[in-house]
Amino acid sequence: MKTVFRGRQEYVPLWHEMQEFTNTRDDKTPDEIWFVEHPPVFTMGLNASKEHLLAPGDIPVVQIDRGGQVTFHGPGQLMIYPLIDLRRSNIGVRNLLTALEQSAVDLTADYDVEAVARPDTPGVYVNSKKLASVGLRIRRGSSFHGMALNVAIDLEPFTRINPCGYAELQMIDLHRLGINLSLENAADEFLPHFLNHLPL
Repeated sequence: MKTVFRGRQEYVPLWHEMQEFTNTRDDKTPDEIWFVEHPPVFTMGLNASKEHLLAPGDIPVVQIDRGGQVTFHGPGQLMIYPLIDLRRSNIGVRNLLTALEQSAVDLTADYDVEAVARPDTPGVYVNSKKLASVGLRIRRGSSFHGMALNVAIDLEPFTRINPCGYAELQMIDLHRLGINLSLENAADEFLPHFLNHLPL
């Protein structure tokens, strides 16, 4: 699998690049995982309700083609985009979702912080506060979109929405849990856990 740390990228062009990669890949195209940071943006899933968008203010809102409701992306959040041919690798969507969630759980466990994935709502939580959000899209048997892992992010914009459609849901990041990593280091520590959980 090819790993690319993309740095800070505008959301919409990168989203279109993921779509193009997925639409044009063939059975010989290597899988890739992109690690990215975005400027502030709210994204809303295919069936997201605008009632969960409370007061976006000057932060752009983009309707996109993943599952899930509304969430926030911004500086200090690590976006993890697995671009994987699931059919070729014989990986189910649930397997990919679990691999993403469990990798974040494993990362925090390396620092003696207990995080959990909850079966009732996708994502990773520490003491009921959400550390990572997951939203995938499968097209032509391949995945795009992925996970948003809060590393050291301004949490204020999350108060302008019902995160992932849940009123009063509180968010947390690694920094507030005493885990002080740069985005690059967080990506480096996440990756081996992720690869370990994928049956590639």
